[in-house]
Amino acid sequence: MGRTTLTTEEILRLRGQKNIVSPTKPYAFLVEPELAEYGNVVDVATIFLTNRECPYRCLMCDLWKNTLDVPVRDGDIVEQMRYALERMPDAKRLKLYNSGNFFDAKAIPRRDRIEIATLCRRFETVVVENHPSLCNQQCIEFKDRLDGKLEIAMGLETVHPEVLPLLNKQMTLDGFRHATEFLCVNDISVRAFVLLKPPYLNEREGIEWAVKSVEFAVGCGVSCVAVIPTRPGNGAIELLAERGDYSPPQLRSLESVLEQSLAGPKTYRVFADLWDAEKFSSCNECMAARIERIGQMNLTQTVPSPVQCHCGEVEPV
Repeated sequence: MGRTTLTTEEILRLRGQKNIVSPTKPYAFLVEPELAEYGNVVDVATIFLTNRECPYRCLMCDLWKNTLDVPVRDGDIVEQMRYALERMPDAKRLKLYNSGNFFDAKAIPRRDRIEIATLCRRFETVVVENHPSLCNQQCIEFKDRLDGKLEIAMGLETVHPEVLPLLNKQMTLDGFRHATEFLCVNDISVRAFVLLKPPYLNEREGIEWAVKSVEFAVGCGVSCVAVIPTRPGNGAIELLAERGDYSPPQLRSLESVLEQSLAGPKTYRVFADLWDAEKFSSCNECMAARIERIGQMNLTQTVPSPVQCHCGEVEPV
């Protein structure tokens, strides 16, 4: 099967313009409900930190749009956190997403981590994102500064043996497994990001490999998985779409992955990312009901009665 493969240079060349962002303000922040591991729904604050661009140029990533071309200065991240925390309602948990890797010293200055940890003390859990290759002693040192629990989110993306190398992730499944085992042994929880229908897969394959990826993550010790529909918008994905190597997943496919992942007894949580979910629906009549149902599955980890509709979004093909 002939697949379009893109180098880092080609991925960069296909990009559009970045958004204008400030090094002293987060580019977004919000509070939303999430089911905790002990079964209660809690409010979770998320701060989208403005940071330097991630050095890993993944094929499908569009997070570079809200990044800087230069590193932040010492103190900038702390100022961003203060700005957001002063303006958000109280929450039990905090996610710090920096469009890259929290433990990249060129992204989050080491000397800021003490003050960052101090600002995190009111939260029972703090979630940061990181590449598996950067999971090391720094993670343990930061965990020890927190009063609450540390959770590290890593992009697994897919376990498809041919597709993963084409994503320019610079990661192997063994690398992901070893990072997860290292974190778990050191009492750090792990959250994984799994892509629904990355490039090069059709609809049915997209569902199948997303479910397999969830299973692999959980087998490694991951306690929470977020399934994310692969979206267009970064230039490279549009080129792949033109060449027949990508099409957006259906909303029903996201629903199906969640249904299958929640089918049996669980020691983990699986969430579906519903950002812009309406763009993946081909039926206006059942779209709202499907999104509501997926949201219900997110918050209860149970599978409610299916949505009944005469449309084609009954069984993905």
